Amino acid sequence: MTSSSSAFSTICILHSLIAITSGTLMMFQMKEIYTFTHGNETATKLMGSTPHDQLLIRTSDSFSGLLLFDIGFLIFMVSFVKDREFQSFFAKGCAVLHVFMVLWRVNFERRVEVLAWVCLRQTVGDILLALSWVLFLVCSWREKYD
Repeated sequence: MTSSSSAFSTICILHSLIAITSGTLMMFQMKEIYTFTHGNETATKLMGSTPHDQLLIRTSDSFSGLLLFDIGFLIFMVSFVKDREFQSFFAKGCAVLHVFMVLWRVNFERRVEVLAWVCLRQTVGDILLALSWVLFLVCSWREKYD
């Protein structure tokens, strides 16, 4: 029980750090992130063409970052739960959520021309994050039935 419990805590803390870092960057450094990941030309397109559009996009990015930061904080709190059934339930939910994100990216985001290459990288990231939960479920299943 201790190895799957520590694996759960480790995975939660890793996912929490990723979410908190990404959320913080989205709130405060979105223009720099757009420039770094997409280049100057695409970043300019993504930031909007009018001051009103730019304000709406910055506000949306900030709220999305705040939500991601909050999710990271909640995942950090969940990392301390020791109930094996809850851990399994939570891991299944997170894996399904990441699979839905992959489906969303493949079906919708890849159609946005300026995001096509970024979508591929993010899809790979979502698959890896989902695999971490699946590996936890496999390990806990093996412990349960061995």
